[in-house]
Amino acid sequence: MIWVSVTRLRLRAAWLLPVFVPHALRAAGQARRADGYLGGALLLDRKRTFWTMTVWRDAAAMRGYVTADAHRQAMPRLPHWCDEASVAHWEQPDDDLPSWDHACQRMKAHGRPSAVHMPSPDHQDMAFPPPRTILSRSLPPIRQP
Repeated sequence: MIWVSVTRLRLRAAWLLPVFVPHALRAAGQARRADGYLGGALLLDRKRTFWTMTVWRDAAAMRGYVTADAHRQAMPRLPHWCDEASVAHWEQPDDDLPSWDHACQRMKAHGRPSAVHMPSPDHQDMAFPPPRTILSRSLPPIRQP
């Protein structure tokens, strides 16, 4: 079975964008080169909200990515940067990327909020609108020669 991971992060203020974006781009590059990474996408939603969707060979491959390099360096900063953060994982039989609408449904049904220091009133209940999907970017794997 293939492992899918979806995250939703909303920055608490616009002034955090220049700090957040370089970390996000480095983590995306790290994922694209990671062993077991099969594909993914990034989505810039409204109100400083960023979604990621990644598909992995298995949960162990995803954990290897999460605990290494750029992703590991960014994670301790997220509780300071975000007023909403959540994550959802599931297994599926193929490596097709789900739609953003499906990812949102999974997030609301089976996801969990992450710890943030200044949560919005909607953070704990994950009471957010469906994503606006027009600013989505595919993240195909980069295979090392």
